[in-house]
Amino acid sequence: MQEASPAANENTAGDDIVLPFRTDRSGVIGRLVRLGPAIDSILSHHDAPAPVSQTLGEAVALTALLGTSLKFDGKLTVQTKTDGAVDFLVVNFEAPGRVRGYVRYDKARFANGEDAADKSGLMGSGLLAITIDPGDDMDRYQGVVELKGDNLAEAALTYFRQSEQLPSFLRLAVARHYTAGENGAPGQWHWRAGGLLIQNLARTGGKAPTENYDDMLLGEDDDDWTRTQLLAATVEDHELLDPTLSPERLLYRLFHEEGVRALPRTPIEAYCRCSRERVEAFLRSFGADQLTDMREDDGAISVTCEFCTKTYRFAPEELA
Repeated sequence: MQEASPAANENTAGDDIVLPFRTDRSGVIGRLVRLGPAIDSILSHHDAPAPVSQTLGEAVALTALLGTSLKFDGKLTVQTKTDGAVDFLVVNFEAPGRVRGYVRYDKARFANGEDAADKSGLMGSGLLAITIDPGDDMDRYQGVVELKGDNLAEAALTYFRQSEQLPSFLRLAVARHYTAGENGAPGQWHWRAGGLLIQNLARTGGKAPTENYDDMLLGEDDDDWTRTQLLAATVEDHELLDPTLSPERLLYRLFHEEGVRALPRTPIEAYCRCSRERVEAFLRSFGADQLTDMREDDGAISVTCEFCTKTYRFAPEELA
């Protein structure tokens, strides 16, 4: 176990990782996620309007935080379905640290000149579902909570409250970061994402589930938890995203008075399961009449992966 200090990884900021930690004084556990190339790859593939990309980025950061807490080599899925302009999104996590995401949104809203920087009303009201699949023929678990007000973090906190019965704090941040070019080359904008989750394990147990979740959970009135939560709330979005600020240094900045200790990092990478062979096998599962309906004017069939947006094109003779 490594104590987070100003000197820790001073020269290596560390992108595409989840860093678990705990505090000695208050007994709080937490995870910090920092995404650079991985989130830029996912969001750039979709090339959605900025507020849509920010929403998907928040979901990816949340999924990485949740997925890396699994104690087995399973899968975790975060999915929303709402009545807003972003009516559906899904992010998959596969242990130990692979993520992919897809978002569906009303393109007409932005084509009509609506403010592309406005996130209000994007998700509207609906549901957030978190599904855990342990694999090995074990039963899946799914928790479903209400999502409203375009606030994915608040919906996730409701999930923690109902499903885990743990006092929790969550902050998510997504933005584009400008990188200056070298030797006269033009600079570029890249997506970045970050998040901080802390939970109180200082007291074991919890209240029995009730229909009124406004009741205080066991541990929410701890002085140690209150103090640590206030410290966590001082984190700024730019600190979660800053590529020059190492995750360990940020933890020390926030929680050094609590005796914060960093645990081994988990690397995060963007991935996709699609391949030409898988797509071909999928198409061959259809009958001849159905394939005919899919063919283009020249007889070919094109299929685009919704996650990575890669298009696979099959000539007429390949699926004869």
